[in-house]
Amino acid sequence: MINFKQLIWAEKDQVENIPHDVKMWLYDEQSLTKKLKTKFELFSVNVSSQRQVVLPSDEESFLMQGRPCLEREVELIGDGNAVVYARSVIPKTVDTEGLLNIGVRPLGEMLFNSSSVTRDAFQIANANGTWGRRSIFTLGNTKILVSEFFLDSLFL
Repeated sequence: MINFKQLIWAEKDQVENIPHDVKMWLYDEQSLTKKLKTKFELFSVNVSSQRQVVLPSDEESFLMQGRPCLEREVELIGDGNAVVYARSVIPKTVDTEGLLNIGVRPLGEMLFNSSSVTRDAFQIANANGTWGRRSIFTLGNTKILVSEFFLDSLFL
């Protein structure tokens, strides 16, 4: 869906011309899962793929270099429509053992329910008119990269 290798990411204060309705979602630091569950009567996760990957160099620099990583791509579904496309990169460590086989459970829900997880600042990108953000969650000694793209159907 989105070619992550060709995206140009920028710090959120360096990005201009973001539509107001999109900015409200991009800059919200609370749980995206919780916000979607509030907006939509029916919420679910469709796992598009989950596989071990070799990371592009810009992503590997964020995470534990040389560590096997799981790439998880999902669609977050609200009232039967894909509203967010998300991609997570989870290094395989002792810290992440409980996240590697979560199936259709939302990763964000699990991260936000842990008091030991911290989140770094957002970076923003635009993929052919679809706005997205990424940030690093730190669980124990492990950094997890989470990217979320807000699809047009979210704003209908």
